[in-house]
Amino acid sequence: MTRGLAGLRVVVTRPQVQSDALFKQLCLAGAIPILFPVITIAPPEAGGALDQAIRRLHEYNWIVFTSVNGVEQFRRRLVDVLGVSHAELRGVPGFAGKVAAIGPKTAEALQRYGIEVNVLPNKYRAEAILDVIGEVRGQRILLPRADIARAELAKELRARGAIVEEVAAYRTLPSVPPPAAFEQLRQGVDVITFTSSSTVRHFVALTQGMDYGDPLIACIGPVTAETARQLGLRVDVVADEYTVDGLLRALRVWKDNHPSN
Repeated sequence: MTRGLAGLRVVVTRPQVQSDALFKQLCLAGAIPILFPVITIAPPEAGGALDQAIRRLHEYNWIVFTSVNGVEQFRRRLVDVLGVSHAELRGVPGFAGKVAAIGPKTAEALQRYGIEVNVLPNKYRAEAILDVIGEVRGQRILLPRADIARAELAKELRARGAIVEEVAAYRTLPSVPPPAAFEQLRQGVDVITFTSSSTVRHFVALTQGMDYGDPLIACIGPVTAETARQLGLRVDVVADEYTVDGLLRALRVWKDNHPSN
């Protein structure tokens, strides 16, 4: 990676435990990352809807995973419910249907655990699955995803005749960054990165009235960008590929086209 972002103070708003890759890549690009986690990922409650669905996996024709978080939390509950170790668990015991994944990182997480991915759309957003999943009338589909996930995918699948069960595989909760992070923000920043709508909402709520300069706003995709605009932010960069790598590429392209900034 070239040092095309050299010297830029770049705010990372995603959860602390998921910031390592973006932090390292920003450093390699010469940027100065500022960790400002505004959300945290929490597991679902034990014995909840996800556990109940895991006990009935034989009933489903499809499981659709929309994020790496969904994969990781699904597997953790699978281990607990089945009473096996992580080392012993391969695939999805008791499930004979097909698996769909949104985005290459989600597919990689599934494959790492020995779970075959049958469908992977080219576009990295949940609704893209509709173009490739085929006939679903009468099919039972399990959607393990965030508790605040958008309703469009489930709504469209039901409109096609599918029997859809949405379960919270993880919870997205507000997080307050440490005082040092606020101090870094007040010193002024060049770029703020948002990787989900929830990061936008919580950042805006935490920083109302704060002066942090006039930074570039960079969003991982159009859904996140639309949330930012609705909350009054000027969006400058939207990644074409809705991944952290895509976001960094979009930032470098912007910087190349605005060398004086």
